[in-house]
Amino acid sequence: MGFDQYHEPPQELTQKVRTFARMISSLIEEAEAIGWYEQRMSVEKDPQAKAIMKSAQGEEFKHFGMDLEFLLRQKKDWRAELKEILFTTGDIVKAGEKGEKKVD
Repeated sequence: MGFDQYHEPPQELTQKVRTFARMISSLIEEAEAIGWYEQRMSVEKDPQAKAIMKSAQGEEFKHFGMDLEFLLRQKKDWRAELKEILFTTGDIVKAGEKGEKKVD
């Protein structure tokens, strides 16, 4: 079974880099699933089916958060930059620019 998550020969990558690639792939998959559930819920007429989808989407969101946290623990610069953006108020673009300056 082949995987498209590597752009370099896997045998040449360290275990840490291969784990990192897996977690990036997982984060992407969770984000896609969140979006798919959002679309499904927007058109679903049956309240029970919609409630199940909402519950499932919540699980995907939790997994997305855990994947993101794992990655941020591996990349201190990412953590420093995102601390300026996430869970803040005000202009998001300005916060991003401020975060970028933290890692320059």
